[in-house]
Amino acid sequence: VQLQASGGGLVQAGGSLRLSCAASGGTFSSYAMGWFRQAPGKEREFVAGISWSGGSTYYADSVEGRFTISRDNAKNTVYLQMNALKPEDTAVYYCAADRWTDTVVAGQSDYWGQGTQVTVSS
Repeated sequence: VQLQASGGGLVQAGGSLRLSCAASGGTFSSYAMGWFRQAPGKEREFVAGISWSGGSTYYADSVEGRFTISRDNAKNTVYLQMNALKPEDTAVYYCAADRWTDTVVAGQSDYWGQGTQVTVSS
């Protein structure tokens, strides 16, 4: 499975961005998906996850209520809608895929995309 993330950019605090991750080379609807981020000098951290059907979603406490993960299995794409952005959300964001939701949430996915930079100015 190949993953291609896009949608990052520079935004002011309080603004919004929507990230997309397009998948190819596999049966997208069979995979749980997730978003992670890594800020300079910090470890990669879990942001959000979604089951293969979209019926279950998971969020880090730091983004709960501000970010929404969703997927369109017909378009082989997972999204991360980010609202009320804060400077501490600045990071490179990565998408990930795995057969198992628990594995995605644990950051142990088999498949990772390249990152997309999100910068939030104060």
